[in-house]
Amino acid sequence: MTARLLLTRHGETVWHADNRYCGISDVALTPRGERQAEELASWTAARRPRPDAVACSPVSRAVRTAEPAAAALGLKPEIVEGLREVDFGVAEGRTLAEVAAQDPSVVEAFRRDPVAGAFPDMEPPRGAAARAAAALRELAGRHEGGTVLVVAHNTLLRMALCELLGIPLARYRAVFPRLVNAAVTELDLAAERDGTAALLSLNVPTGGGERR
Repeated sequence: MTARLLLTRHGETVWHADNRYCGISDVALTPRGERQAEELASWTAARRPRPDAVACSPVSRAVRTAEPAAAALGLKPEIVEGLREVDFGVAEGRTLAEVAAQDPSVVEAFRRDPVAGAFPDMEPPRGAAARAAAALRELAGRHEGGTVLVVAHNTLLRMALCELLGIPLARYRAVFPRLVNAAVTELDLAAERDGTAALLSLNVPTGGGERR
């Protein structure tokens, strides 16, 4: 038995314009991000079957994105620590250009292999992928046969998808260049560590207009 997980990146934040690494930093949604959260809520409420549960990262931008959808379903979002975004170490709160200005070799190594060349002081990517995959499988186990809306983060979810689908983790930036804000990626997932994981759709829009 599997669960259907609707994986969703939080709405746009105030750091999107500069393309800064948010990571574990508490960064607010923009007005556009707030609208994306409301559009996600409308999409979720209209979906059939409707989700049985809403889970999210403890970081405020994910919680704020999840709250309208949970309210529309008459639910409360479940905070899941394992869905917290990756700590980007020296890149936290900075752009790649800013990191490169200080040490070009750091960015060169990251672009060449984001696992072996992870940013200094960054959470080890393999550990982040494992904790995210474990959190998603735990949710799947508690909601077998049901549907869960999961609101988390761009890098963490891409790493988790690689872990669950058997894709080399070093390819996460190439295979999944970006998860679009408030779009939905559908995954059928079994609770067992070696159980079924099937990607059904990627970046399905939940509202109108151009998205970053």
